[in-house]
Amino acid sequence: MDAKSDEPTPSLTPAAELARRGPVRFPGESAAYRAARTALLAEEIELRRHIERVAAQRRALPPGGPVTGEFRFDGPDGPTDLAGLFGDKETLAVYSLMFGPERARPCPMCTALLGPLDGNAADIGQRIALAVVARSPRERLVAFGRERGWRSLRLYADLNDAYSRAYFGLLPDGSEVPAFNIFTRRDGIIRHFWSGEMTGDSTDPGQDPRGAPDLTPLWNVLDMTPEGRGTDWYPKLDYGA
Repeated sequence: MDAKSDEPTPSLTPAAELARRGPVRFPGESAAYRAARTALLAEEIELRRHIERVAAQRRALPPGGPVTGEFRFDGPDGPTDLAGLFGDKETLAVYSLMFGPERARPCPMCTALLGPLDGNAADIGQRIALAVVARSPRERLVAFGRERGWRSLRLYADLNDAYSRAYFGLLPDGSEVPAFNIFTRRDGIIRHFWSGEMTGDSTDPGQDPRGAPDLTPLWNVLDMTPEGRGTDWYPKLDYGA
């Protein structure tokens, strides 16, 4: 049954049947290629359905913990608190950029994620608030954003590290880690809704730690190639001439 209705959930056509019906064919493909591709298509359809099931389960989470603490940020409009990051929206997404004052340059992996996110930030902002928080002074964040050509990301400095410590952008030993958190504001109460929790402890053999699905288009594109992601390549801030 659908969580929002008493009507039965419509039954879905089996993925294998949908794959067999698929009309796409390419020049020169062999029968063996088509058979393997059809089997893969069935799995891709199942993956799409599984992603939606997970998204529905995520949306149905019970209320998270209320937000407490002296979280202070320096943003585009000056000093603010977490409530100020919401603007006029009821939901807030916050990415923790690994760019503390001890770093000469930001994390390349974070940067590889935020570049494409900047391209969609204006679209995302039509539905929810989106903010990027880092522990460096805001002038460093703005300068780096200008260097990368970011136009739409809202950049905030964590003024006292309180947010970064509470929501796992900064570990107790002082190590920075990337964090992506979702917050809600309902009836004036701000609550934590969801965070990526896949750490190194949950990594499968032969893989780097990753969430699912991965937010970075870079990895999604490489996953569609015969070379894949590889095991010893990572993005850099600069590839030289």
